[in-house]
Amino acid sequence: MSASPHILPVREKIGYALGDVATNFFFQSMILYQTRFYTDTVGLSASAVGWMFLILRLADAFVDPVVGALSDRTNTRWGKFRPWILWTALPFGLIFWAVYITPNVGMTGKLIYAYITYVLVMMFYSANNTPYAALMGVMTPDVSERANIARYRFVGALVGQFLIQALALPLVDKFGQGDSAKGWAITMAIFGGAIVICSLAVFLSTKERVLPPPEQKPSLKEDIKSVVGCKPWLAMFILTLMIFTMLVVRGSLTNYFFTYYMDPNAIRSFLDNFGLAAVNAGETVSAWRSVLNALGLQILPDASNASGVGQAFFFVIGSIVQIFCILISKPLADRFGKKTVFIVGFLITIAATCAVFWVPPTAMTALFWLSIIWGLGWGPTVPLLWVMIADVADYSEWQTSRRATGFTYAGILFALKAGLGLGGALSGWIVGLYGYVPNVAQTEHSLLGIRLGASIYSAVPLLVGLVCLIYYPITKALNLQIQNELEARREKAAAKT
Repeated sequence: MSASPHILPVREKIGYALGDVATNFFFQSMILYQTRFYTDTVGLSASAVGWMFLILRLADAFVDPVVGALSDRTNTRWGKFRPWILWTALPFGLIFWAVYITPNVGMTGKLIYAYITYVLVMMFYSANNTPYAALMGVMTPDVSERANIARYRFVGALVGQFLIQALALPLVDKFGQGDSAKGWAITMAIFGGAIVICSLAVFLSTKERVLPPPEQKPSLKEDIKSVVGCKPWLAMFILTLMIFTMLVVRGSLTNYFFTYYMDPNAIRSFLDNFGLAAVNAGETVSAWRSVLNALGLQILPDASNASGVGQAFFFVIGSIVQIFCILISKPLADRFGKKTVFIVGFLITIAATCAVFWVPPTAMTALFWLSIIWGLGWGPTVPLLWVMIADVADYSEWQTSRRATGFTYAGILFALKAGLGLGGALSGWIVGLYGYVPNVAQTEHSLLGIRLGASIYSAVPLLVGLVCLIYYPITKALNLQIQNELEARREKAAAKT
């Protein structure tokens, strides 16, 4: 029996996945490090950072629908979406690096520089990532194969997440040697270069195969009407907004949580079990420990870098578990349906997130297990979000006979950006509200805010998202019905041409 023409070669799936390796270098650094970079390294106030994130991320969110509409109307020999990935590769990588340069221009100058570089990197992210996300919806019309592509994509995402979570803070300490501004500039220059290379690989390795209906006429008004009037799209819009609000609040506040709440000697003692504590003077250094030391992944004898290595370990363990869960997300979705898998995953994630509040400052073992449980709940949901958005594009075409893949994804990326803005603002406002002062020991009240932000407050958006999932109407049976009916329409249209 011959393979289905809609099944893609592994090479193409891996090439597409490299795009999310690049995206997560940017995305994870924004979620995990930017708030503290701006407060502790640049020296901006938590309130100013919060307002900057809210204003710029919300304003930039309007760029995504524009890029989506433009990419839907782009016609080149390379397709609609791939050219955008090519054109934006180099400027995206360069401006990403520029964000992490700290100019010596006074506090007002630093704030202006932060505004300029941050709005530019968000714009190039939109111009690169909106077409990249839409590309998955036109690589194949098969909904099951899309789920397979999504598995590759989000393994790539977790590889990028793993690398920046494991290496960023240790490399900043290593390259900076006490000068965090220097450390950030060198570290992010490396990751910026990787963004360029991965984006070019996506362009070179992928193809576009799904075209709009041949009778469809370009109409922005009709695209907006067909997308915004689609009930499943509205559910996914709110769900995406809540997910990315949670991710930013949790990631940002966990950074403060390890730095100011967790006991550094307890971190060092726990990680010594994994060979991550530096050897004592006179001991023989193994090749493995030499590699760890070169990457900045060994805790120094005085535990001065314990928070950075400890946080990297915490997130990396969760990422490893997520990689396994992403690999089983397609079989789970095929067996139980995407909606059911998403709801169960959310319930586990909410429980693990809330439990962090009750962890004592010396209990690294408890955080270790909570990271594993969090990954078990969150992992299967990671690829499903983007597959469900492709399903929404099919649903809209099924109902209206119009396909606006780029605009559908652009609207969801608008929600993503709005979530990043809201999450970034809340992160800065939470620590500011509870009296946070950078680079000093925190009061009990400020520590309470950090603990609440890393746990209870982070879980609240997930509860809202859970309600959206309950009312999401595309079931497994309806999904298959839509796929079959659209396939029949396309075959009929092809027979007429």
